[in-house]
Amino acid sequence: MLQGTGSDVGKTVLVAGLCRVARRRGLTVRPFKPQNMSNNAAVADIPGEAGGGEIGRAQWLQALACGVAPSVHMNPVLLKPQTDIGSQVVVQGKVKGEARARDYQTLKGQLMDAVMDSWGKVGDGADLVIVEGAGSPAEINLRARDIANMGFATRANVPVVMVGDIDRGGVIASLAGTHLILPEEDRSMVAGYIVNKFRGDVSLFSEGIDAIGKFTGWPCFGVVPWLKAASRLPSEDSVMLERLAAGERRALRVAVPMLSRIANFDDLDPLRAEPQVEVVFVPPGRQLPEDAGLVVIPGSKSTIGDLIQFRDNGWDSDLAAHRRRGGHVVGICGGYQMLGRKVRDPGGVEGGVREADGLGLLDVETVLEPEKTVRNVSAHSVAYDLPLDGYEIHLGRTSGPDCGRPVAVIDGVEDGATSSDGKVFGTYLHGLFGVDGFRARFLESLGLKGSGLDYRAQVERALDDIAAELEACLDCDAIFALAR
Repeated sequence: MLQGTGSDVGKTVLVAGLCRVARRRGLTVRPFKPQNMSNNAAVADIPGEAGGGEIGRAQWLQALACGVAPSVHMNPVLLKPQTDIGSQVVVQGKVKGEARARDYQTLKGQLMDAVMDSWGKVGDGADLVIVEGAGSPAEINLRARDIANMGFATRANVPVVMVGDIDRGGVIASLAGTHLILPEEDRSMVAGYIVNKFRGDVSLFSEGIDAIGKFTGWPCFGVVPWLKAASRLPSEDSVMLERLAAGERRALRVAVPMLSRIANFDDLDPLRAEPQVEVVFVPPGRQLPEDAGLVVIPGSKSTIGDLIQFRDNGWDSDLAAHRRRGGHVVGICGGYQMLGRKVRDPGGVEGGVREADGLGLLDVETVLEPEKTVRNVSAHSVAYDLPLDGYEIHLGRTSGPDCGRPVAVIDGVEDGATSSDGKVFGTYLHGLFGVDGFRARFLESLGLKGSGLDYRAQVERALDDIAAELEACLDCDAIFALAR
């Protein structure tokens, strides 16, 4: 199990990379994360049931690294934040309700049985399971009911490798401090540590390794350099958005408003990978850039709340000006719902606000409903007459005249809506831009020549590159030998 001295130390990428190392060695390997908090969700199989369930996008990526189909048991507890103090709770792929942060601390004790049930299922038939922690075990105020870090590790008897991030500074103190404050039972689970995100000459850190060993007694499994290939992997954590606010100027600028409850923003990763496309995530308080040729409104975990925030930021005026300049607009899932005339929530699914005016760029209305659609799909593009694949995770039903110009046909049912001039469209289909043929044709319609990018192959190459780096800098034999 990889745990971190803090959040965003690089656990997700390290687990994915180690999974790929193990796979390249011929091992049957699977990922596991007891508890994840993310609005970037993927659809995974629920064994024995039709349809699918939700897991964190990171575990979907890690399953890809393992060369196995993702399962809901790889991430048995997924928290999807809806407000600053509350989240939707998804257990083994299915929504079990909502909980405020304080209430969830009590609920966690009840979820351990589901975690251990999934743990048994993931391990069945595997040579190796690599587990990712969440946040840090140094948050000892949360230890009593912990299911994400040492609470799981001690219950499942899984040895722990601690990960420290040297790029943020203070890595010696963070590792030594974690050792200091962990109770003895937890400290005894730690078999060693990894220093991650090192830039420069690793030999210059030899005295640092000596110091960490003196304070902790833990062996070092290696120092990992800054993994450039990680930028070619799908984005999982919203922390990434702070680093994506600007990019290198290219032929097409795509503006993406950073909604407060933004979801599945990795829909934009295939566009970011295009050599002629610059994707700019626009934070609250800043205007949508006037020189953007395309605005994409991504998914949201709270459509009405984010629609209100959209107006509070003045982005509705920016979007209207963008349209007057002839700009194109795409809405995905919650973004699609926002583009219509109205969003209604008669049952209070999202909260106390039961209705909000949409942005009015599509002649449709949405009614939010309690039943969530969660499924992987095969579809067909109406505009370009080519096959599509992706997934749906949404609440609500959208209808109106512009639905007469659908974006796709999914299992014989029309999906999405397009404006009369063809410059605005919305869809519930996540993963649309990940389809190389569709992305190429769409960019051609915006005046760009196709690059021939095979996005999925690029992700596979990135995983292989990361695995090769880890083989070179880590004692992978010693890490894998920890498994019990």
